[in-house]
Amino acid sequence: MATQICAFNQTKPTQKTHMKAITSILSILALAATLNAAEGDKKPEGDAPKKPAAEGDAKKPAAEGGKKKAPSAEELIKKLDKDGNGSLSKEEYLASPQAKKDSAKAEERFGKMDKDKNGSLSKEELTPKPKKDAK
Repeated sequence: MATQICAFNQTKPTQKTHMKAITSILSILALAATLNAAEGDKKPEGDAPKKPAAEGDAKKPAAEGGKKKAPSAEELIKKLDKDGNGSLSKEEYLASPQAKKDSAKAEERFGKMDKDKNGSLSKEELTPKPKKDAK
């Protein structure tokens, strides 16, 4: 009967060498699982808590349902109207933080909101129309 010879030490494999191999493999698996779990606990940069923009904002309660209330047309014009003409030009609208997130979508939205196609949004164009009730 032929005996098998282990390639590493040119001797018969023994129970001791098998145990060493199994222990090494289990140690490597445990280390890999630990590292994987540690990477899963890290928070992506986008999940960092956001700070309020101004001191007064921290004291304002959040709107019901946990969502922020959309600013009114007057608030938008007051905040974004750089030239003070009472309306928002396309450049002023696209300079807003919300529009910078997706400029292509913002340009499309501006085109839909500019009903008279004069290149600026008036207070009336910024005011959302009430939705009709479905009957």
